[in-house]
Amino acid sequence: LYSNACRVMPGASSFLPFTVFAANDAGNGEKEETSSVNLDELSLYTAPPPPPLWHEESEAGQLEEKVATVRKLAEPYAIWCQSAYAKIKPKVQKVVQLGNDTYVNLQYPPKDFYPRAGVIGLAGVVGLFLARGSRIKKVLYPTGLMTLGASLYYPEQAAAIAKSTGDSVYDTAVQSYAAVEKILKSQVKDKKSNEK
Repeated sequence: LYSNACRVMPGASSFLPFTVFAANDAGNGEKEETSSVNLDELSLYTAPPPPPLWHEESEAGQLEEKVATVRKLAEPYAIWCQSAYAKIKPKVQKVVQLGNDTYVNLQYPPKDFYPRAGVIGLAGVVGLFLARGSRIKKVLYPTGLMTLGASLYYPEQAAAIAKSTGDSVYDTAVQSYAAVEKILKSQVKDKKSNEK
């Protein structure tokens, strides 16, 4: 019974008190009951001393030295890649979010979206047919007709875009005028100084 219990649950024997029987010296096979023996008193059940708790560092081999050298050489490149990834990641996430939003809008479009998009696209195609000849016409006519069609269907957005575009065009025109005026004044001064 004891050997089976130790095989199934080896720790269970320490919780069970039991009696140990020993054969007498005469060898006649009679068993005498002796006093109880604690498991800790038996040499078979004593725990070995704990191993020492220190760790010896082994010397670095050639492979470890070469790997350390490669890591030191690759570290600046890894840092550069991490910083580039950190800069690019938000932009990529914005593009992915824009794509998801566009997909959802195309799956569940607002009322009259497709007819409006068809009219705006048709205006671009008509602009291509009307723009025979120069390359400037091939750019301006389709763009202008599509802008006109979009502004008819989306007047609030068109007004906001026109205002911001008008402000930026005005600022650019003022800066260009100032730059041209400065260049002309410097040329006039150079001519006057050369005449003297």
